[in-house]
Amino acid sequence: MALRIAERIIQLTDKYNIPYIFKGSYRKANRSRLDSFTGIGDEKALKILRKVGETFNIPTVTDIHESYEAAIAAEYVDVLQIPAFLCRQTNLLVAAAETGKVVNIKKGQFLSAGSMKYAVDKVKESGNDQVILTDRGNTFGYQDLIVDFRSIPEMKSFQVPVVMDCTHSLQQPNQTTGVTGGKPQLIETIAKAAIAVGADGLFIETHPEPSTAKSDGANMLQLDLLDELLGKLIRIREAIL
Repeated sequence: MALRIAERIIQLTDKYNIPYIFKGSYRKANRSRLDSFTGIGDEKALKILRKVGETFNIPTVTDIHESYEAAIAAEYVDVLQIPAFLCRQTNLLVAAAETGKVVNIKKGQFLSAGSMKYAVDKVKESGNDQVILTDRGNTFGYQDLIVDFRSIPEMKSFQVPVVMDCTHSLQQPNQTTGVTGGKPQLIETIAKAAIAVGADGLFIETHPEPSTAKSDGANMLQLDLLDELLGKLIRIREAIL
């Protein structure tokens, strides 16, 4: 599945001349319920990520959740991602920085854009200037998120690339069944607005059949809708440059 999705997206990113980084989680540590799917085994999953990168000659990224994971994951991927809930964890940020890999920090749902400067500083002061920030919305009530597009230019002022996570920002966390919901019909809206205000990139979860995905299916973009969406976004990007 990972190879199939990567192959299709590369066809599109080549078509539109868009740089592409493949994201996959080798382990899903943040689950609502104990019986939720978490992975197929760390080493097996990391080897799949490495295979995707080598097969298509593209960079890859995965999440890490504890400090000791940084050095392990760094052997397989090009970018280490710090999950939003963990973006204040100093030891985790320092461990990621010390691998020398690019560090993508997701902004906590509970934080302002301005406070992310200190997360960036932790990585840079650990000797690594390769930092990306990713916005994924802000907590709104108990079971919803809202995107404040002022966050993008504010985080860009820290002199780092800023990415908009168009799918996680549409999550409706921890619904009554213990399974996160979402509003995938608004992915295009979030993506268009993000590009219009100057986002450097987009994070989009996609799957041929979101309803069968092992996690986050409720807020994924169906893969066959990606071509049309990217075409629209390219036109917006060209219009503002």
